Amino acid sequence: MSSVFDCRDEAQLLAGMRHARQAIARGELIVLPTDTVYGVAADAFAPAAVRRLLEVKGRGRSQPPPVLVANQSALAALVESIPEPVQRLVDEFWPGGLTIVLPAQPSLSWDLGDTLGTVAVRMPDLRLALELLEETGPLAVSSANLTGKAAAVSAADAQRMLKDGVSVYLDAGFSETGIASTIIDATSLVRRGPDDPTEPRVRILREGAISRQQLESIIGDLLEPAPELAPEPDRGGESLAEPDPSSDGTA
Repeated sequence: MSSVFDCRDEAQLLAGMRHARQAIARGELIVLPTDTVYGVAADAFAPAAVRRLLEVKGRGRSQPPPVLVANQSALAALVESIPEPVQRLVDEFWPGGLTIVLPAQPSLSWDLGDTLGTVAVRMPDLRLALELLEETGPLAVSSANLTGKAAAVSAADAQRMLKDGVSVYLDAGFSETGIASTIIDATSLVRRGPDDPTEPRVRILREGAISRQQLESIIGDLLEPAPELAPEPDRGGESLAEPDPSSDGTA
């Protein structure tokens, strides 16, 4: 049976944070608010808990969850290195709606899924989430919804979809924006040696809370140009637009 705590009430907030910490320590799942959308979270260093997170969402190992951290020091501990342009982005947009993919620190003992040696990291801009992360350490966090469904913008949304697969729901009302984070791939900025032919570019995997223009204002030409869209054939007014599958996944 899941427990729901209204974190707008001080007494429930304290109890909810305590129960959330205990659930994470037991390898269970919690739902927490972030500055973007609600997320379902597990201890990033508990492989069984991460597997449970993927199962509850209806996802496979090919869609590993990102990791939320409480501060920049935690980022440095999780990734192989922080290239200077990435540090500029972190200084400008963290805490906030920017998820950054970098090569993971190879010494880490974790299993987030089929990451190909990378990790996606974000520092959320919400006091409740940051305080919890300070207590628990890095959490594997994916949007609190079933795969293919819209991201949850309230604890009630998440509970309708995830039900008793989650032990603790922290309710802080509706998400402030309801816009998922922007995800960028900065792995090519980490050079593998002087003969590495990879062109250093930052690629947008999903545009969300942070716009392409905002990213470009910080790193300029290092940002990969936007792909050119081919004109759609005339189908008598029929819309060819399809839902963006990447909108499901990252809080």
